[in-house]
Amino acid sequence: MSMSLNRIGTLHGVSLGPGDPGLITRRAWALLERADTAWVYPARSTRTPSYAFDIVARAGLVPPDDHQSLLFPMTHDGDKLARAWLRAAEVVWPKLRAGQDVLFLVEGDASTYATFGHLARTLRALAQANGVELPVEVVAGVNAFTAACATQGLPLCEQDDTVALVPAAYGVSAIDRLLADFDTLVLLKVKPLIGELLDWLERRELLGHASFVERCGAPDEQVADTPEALRALRERKVSYLSLMIVRSPHRVRGERIRGCLKKSSPGVAS
Repeated sequence: MSMSLNRIGTLHGVSLGPGDPGLITRRAWALLERADTAWVYPARSTRTPSYAFDIVARAGLVPPDDHQSLLFPMTHDGDKLARAWLRAAEVVWPKLRAGQDVLFLVEGDASTYATFGHLARTLRALAQANGVELPVEVVAGVNAFTAACATQGLPLCEQDDTVALVPAAYGVSAIDRLLADFDTLVLLKVKPLIGELLDWLERRELLGHASFVERCGAPDEQVADTPEALRALRERKVSYLSLMIVRSPHRVRGERIRGCLKKSSPGVAS
């Protein structure tokens, strides 16, 4: 039996950028200034504060009365993740069903390795099971890796450079194979493999072509962009919110098509 609703609220995936409140877009800021919405934001555990909420707090934005964190555990266990998404959706769905717009706050960009997509799919399924369609808006944001390149004065790519965006969890052997095809490797979530990655950079003589950025844009941002600074990472604990940008200076490029317009044959009208 389908339910009859006058209006269902809209779910907004509000991207906040990597940490600097100055990188919040005008669209996101306008939504965050509304007093008639509810905010939800991800946290890894009840003991870990939400990084997304910290960004808006440092921006001086005042949360609405209705705001709360949703737990998304750090695990690769598909069943545990599915249960966490369903629990989060069951918190948000009554608000949407009552006609309230809900902002899900996301550090970085809501379309890039973010929890928002999982939540939106689960909520869409709940809405369809109740005979309604859920309106969803995704507000694009600045990615940590583009912000890191900007603060480091590094081009992410130029002309016809190729770029690979890779979670480091795929392992050093998989990352090593990409060097033949990509000018720039953006390695995300490097914390668990930092020692192995540093060993690999040493072997490949790439320490002088790598930059490590931790908590990009936050007040405690840390950068290591020299061989000495990179080696020093072995001596300390790095944040989960860390990435590494590696340029491949010796990549051999294959043949490229230099034009995209077909020339007309003589006497043939184009």
